[in-house]
Amino acid sequence: MKTKIIIAFFFCFANTFSQNTLFKSQDIEVNQFIDGTLLLPNDITKPNLVIIIGGSGPTDRNGNQNFLRNNSLKKLAEALSNNQIATFRYDKRIVKQIRTGNIDRNIMFDHFVTDAISVINYFKTKNTFNHIYILGHGQGSLVGMLAAKDRVDGFISVGGVGQSIDNIILEQIEKTYPVYSNEAKSVFNSLRNGQKTKEYPAELASVFNMEIQSFMMNWMQYNPQEEIKKLQMPILIINGTKDLQVDFKEATLLHEANTNSTMKLIENMNTFLVTIEGDNLDNSKSYDETFRKISPQLIQEITDFIK
Repeated sequence: MKTKIIIAFFFCFANTFSQNTLFKSQDIEVNQFIDGTLLLPNDITKPNLVIIIGGSGPTDRNGNQNFLRNNSLKKLAEALSNNQIATFRYDKRIVKQIRTGNIDRNIMFDHFVTDAISVINYFKTKNTFNHIYILGHGQGSLVGMLAAKDRVDGFISVGGVGQSIDNIILEQIEKTYPVYSNEAKSVFNSLRNGQKTKEYPAELASVFNMEIQSFMMNWMQYNPQEEIKKLQMPILIINGTKDLQVDFKEATLLHEANTNSTMKLIENMNTFLVTIEGDNLDNSKSYDETFRKISPQLIQEITDFIK
């Protein structure tokens, strides 16, 4: 009897889940570097497609890292696909390398742009989508705008910065370790001139260690305000008022740089796209919590922009 009850409960749950899911899921290997998940809305012959690009660090297709699991990008993709928009999200190439134990220490920022372009080209050749949009989250905003130029129909920045990464880091150092501000400026001056340096405070090793200086030099050559000016397409710029990583002034800088853009500030949304009613401690805890629901306004703004 107990077995029958368990089985009956399972089928009841499975039926409920299928009713709430309005899309089909397919894992795709775009090339040797890119694995991702395509969600296709049910009963839509030629839907619009949003390609989702994750933020900094070894971020997987779901928006997670080794010690941070929040499923932010998975929840974003599923919510959009439940609104009849196809989505593709993918692991950053470093994720696949970590899993296979074959890490390339010479990865550059430009490799992320190359990967995004490869994804765009892959889906354009399929000719199965009405319009293709890029959505870049965090670091993925700059990656996305570089890849989007002359290739897609629209661009969405979520939590993207408007300044070059060296200026962003200097601002953070001035707030948290002001005693090291001048030394940090000296390091960035060296990197800006194409010169690596061992002269940096040990406390800032996570930013300036020799292994990542080439990556940093490559990244800091791009000014997001200059890059977004080059996009001749509809643009949506979104930031949350409780984003502890990116101040909403960064969204303003992007918005002012391109008159084709629309800017939306979402009250109480944080960097991982959920609504935070509590304080900064509650906000920080959410970075490693999967149960929180994604901001409904975020999904509505993106859906309205695309439709």
